[in-house]
Amino acid sequence: MSKQPFLSDVASLRKRARQHIEDGAVTAGYGGDTQTAIRVLNEALATEIICVLRYRRHHFMARGIHAGPVAAEFLEHATEEQAHADLIAERIVQLGGEPNFSPEGLATRSHSEYVEGKDLIDMIKEDLVAERIAIDSYREIAAYFAPFDATSRRLMEEIQAKEEEHADDLADLLTHLPASLKN
Repeated sequence: MSKQPFLSDVASLRKRARQHIEDGAVTAGYGGDTQTAIRVLNEALATEIICVLRYRRHHFMARGIHAGPVAAEFLEHATEEQAHADLIAERIVQLGGEPNFSPEGLATRSHSEYVEGKDLIDMIKEDLVAERIAIDSYREIAAYFAPFDATSRRLMEEIQAKEEEHADDLADLLTHLPASLKN
């Protein structure tokens, strides 16, 4: 059984907190490379922005008798992806970085692709593919952060969980659309 105290003594905590206060939330106890963490988060940010753009396009381009509920789902997902982007951007700033919203190179920073889709079924499938990419990507990002940044790890796990819900929603849409649309 360890005889070390659970926490550092309060005087030491207070002294360390006063050092490098311009670093904000990044304390000496941050065990990772902040520049790499910021780069990884900016890639996740780009992924979310591409998803917002794709879902918004699909929302407006959905056509046909079955388009109403599907378009509504696309819009809901676009709104949620924008919220994810905002959370990631906020975390980047907390780590002392700058969120990269530049359209220059956005598609190459993103893990998912911007595929327009030619019809309702194609749009749903492309969004489902993008969600599956995000799920695996965010799982890897969460694992990357696990040893040294619980806040970023938790953020990415929460976003990953929402992406899993999106994938289930899209798979359900595909299942419940008439077979005549799927041919």
